[in-house]
Amino acid sequence: MVIGATLHHVHLSSPQPGALARFYVKAFGFEAQQQGSEWVCRTAGRRIVFSDGPAHRIKHIAFAFSDAAALAVYRARVGDGEAAPASALTGAGAMSFSDPDGNRIVFITADAADAAGADAATSAAAVAANPASSNINPASSNINTPQATLPPAASQHLALRTTQPDALLAFYQERLDFKLSDRVEDEQGTLRACFLRTDAMHHAVALFRAPETRFDHQSFETTVWTAMRDWADHMCSQHVPIVWGIGRHGPGNDTFFMVQDPDGNLAEISCDLEVCEAGHQPGVWPHAQHTLNLWGNAIMRS
Repeated sequence: MVIGATLHHVHLSSPQPGALARFYVKAFGFEAQQQGSEWVCRTAGRRIVFSDGPAHRIKHIAFAFSDAAALAVYRARVGDGEAAPASALTGAGAMSFSDPDGNRIVFITADAADAAGADAATSAAAVAANPASSNINPASSNINTPQATLPPAASQHLALRTTQPDALLAFYQERLDFKLSDRVEDEQGTLRACFLRTDAMHHAVALFRAPETRFDHQSFETTVWTAMRDWADHMCSQHVPIVWGIGRHGPGNDTFFMVQDPDGNLAEISCDLEVCEAGHQPGVWPHAQHTLNLWGNAIMRS
């Protein structure tokens, strides 16, 4: 049985968090606000957070349960974990785990996270109204430039690059009870990539064998083909080049395109991700460009 959580937000470090926030406002239609040391970007269905630190590094990944009762069921299933890191969107009652690469995986409830975010936003607005109470410059604490109405797109999955995919796969399966949907192997049977789900959607986390450990991308799932077109037209209007796609992944069978933020992180718009029925058996795909993009070239992490 899947655990029933969904990706809520990713918190990344960056040497230029404000620049990343500005990019996601422009490219993905977020509203952004500086809240303490964090730049919080959010809009309906999608969220991402940035704060100071090295590029391509994860501060935490948050998965949300619908309510406290669902989180309690999961806690009984996997144990208490660790105290969750304090952050604008984690909320009360959260717990966390650290994977073998040191990535923090946080489990929250959507209502507590939304309440925490609203409280933090109110606090930030109060600071902006009273600059004497903080070193924050109110002229730079809000960077929103409203965009034309965009199609819906929800935070859906993320991908990690790792030098030890077998260890991470074991952790997410055995410790966190994520379910394996598909794996990618080379001719020697070495694991090169895998895709794990937390609900019926094909994957919430993708792991790629690579020469370095780092964040790879976050994906925002839209609704229909014409929405993909409208998102691509929006990127064009903002002079944000598409760096990969449009294409169709083999595992997951979703259509996609990707752009690149100022730190070099990939960000994806996707559509039609496979829904896995109960009893889904993992497939094994060959390590080849065709697996990662049925329609053409692929970004090969290794």
